[in-house]
Amino acid sequence: MKVLCFGSLNIDYTYKVEHFVQKGETISSQSLQVFSGGKGLNQSIALAKAGADTSHAGAIGTDGRFLLEQMEAAGVHTEHVAVLEDVRSGNAIIQNDKEGDNCIILYGGANQAITREQADSVIGSFAPGDYIVLQNEINELAYIMQKAHERGMKVILNPSPMDEKIKTLPLEYVDFFLLNEVEAGQILETEETEGEILADRLLERFPGAAIVLTLGSKGSIYADGKQKIRQKAYRVKAVDTTAAGDTFTGYFIAEMASGQTAERAMDLASRASAIAVTRAGAAPSIPLRKEVEEYVPNL
Repeated sequence: MKVLCFGSLNIDYTYKVEHFVQKGETISSQSLQVFSGGKGLNQSIALAKAGADTSHAGAIGTDGRFLLEQMEAAGVHTEHVAVLEDVRSGNAIIQNDKEGDNCIILYGGANQAITREQADSVIGSFAPGDYIVLQNEINELAYIMQKAHERGMKVILNPSPMDEKIKTLPLEYVDFFLLNEVEAGQILETEETEGEILADRLLERFPGAAIVLTLGSKGSIYADGKQKIRQKAYRVKAVDTTAAGDTFTGYFIAEMASGQTAERAMDLASRASAIAVTRAGAAPSIPLRKEVEEYVPNL
């Protein structure tokens, strides 16, 4: 099966800081690095590195051509990316602290200039049964989901960054939800934090979907109408967690699209994300499949 990632493309400005800046505070950064990024780009690169036949659809400004080069170098097809003359590429300002955690400010730019005409053209190029991977960093998301569902594609939603727009989407069309416990709680409108309970409640709300719930150091949970799998996390020293979730998503979906079991997909995705957090940057931190398969984890 082919996989289409219809999502964001960003230029990431990553500042290494002692701590996250507070209200009214001015701090100096230890370094500044410029990376390719955006959840869509990261997931496309993860999908391609995991071995999936991956295409990316989205939009950039003329300042973002290097983003296409990086995706192509990873094996992603980029013919469905529009290059716009009148808007800058999306970008992110990322603070990365001494613990390896991060906080992010996003500017949508070209990511918010997707047209319905582009969506129709792109989705018309794919077949029933192909996968479409979506996040919440582009516009026209509801329209894209509707058209992909009508086309017979399998719809995968990573509802990040989570906001009120997610609740207005046709979530009944989603075949796979990939989300963390905070996003799950917001969709369910509950303060519950226990992973097992959240997974069960999501499955009750969306009985036709499969749920993949990531729980950080507590691992992850897969649940569908027939089974539940609890995947442990692999212990590493984190350097930068920016692309951990995107790496997990890419590797999980690549395995499922190739016909592998959910149990194998969860384990491979967990290994891949463990490697990713030991490296700086977003897209550059995503490992090759050979690295993941050879990885000897700490349990």
